[in-house]
Amino acid sequence: MRRLLDRLDDVPALAIDARYDLVAWNAMLVALIGDPAELPPARRNRLRLLFDGPSPAAARLPDLAAQVVADVRASGRYPADPGLRDLVDGLRARSPGFAELWERREVEARRSITKRTVHPVVGELELDCEILAVPGGEHRVLIYTAEPGTASAEALRRLARQVPVRSEPPGEGRGPGLGNTG
Repeated sequence: MRRLLDRLDDVPALAIDARYDLVAWNAMLVALIGDPAELPPARRNRLRLLFDGPSPAAARLPDLAAQVVADVRASGRYPADPGLRDLVDGLRARSPGFAELWERREVEARRSITKRTVHPVVGELELDCEILAVPGGEHRVLIYTAEPGTASAEALRRLARQVPVRSEPPGEGRGPGLGNTG
């Protein structure tokens, strides 16, 4: 998995597990959002990043927040998965926004999402996020691309030029990796 992500050197990409934990990512994702390795392991979770903390991202991204919560419900893993159940129960207790969305009981498995953001170096970006299930497992790969010929595509190219040439072997320094619980 890690080698695949590293080969995607012109687009941001990451892998998540069924609990939305970030398990691997590439250098372009680091250039886009910062290095998830700088977060404590418990914070490397898309749900926690969206809903937990003093200024949750869900407040700025209500459509994305609703889609992610509906996707969690669509996974069919709640309440059977104890880790996901603990995460959901904790977010329901700490995040009124999450609790409200959870109580809607919306179910929708998303495989493609459009995200808009402003990057401090390359400016406005409109990125399509394709969500690919990894066969035979609980992991998904998220790949961010821009419509060819757009300002966002050019901004991604500029961002790729900002990524330092990799000095370590592929995969090292790119998250804890798949199959690694530590």
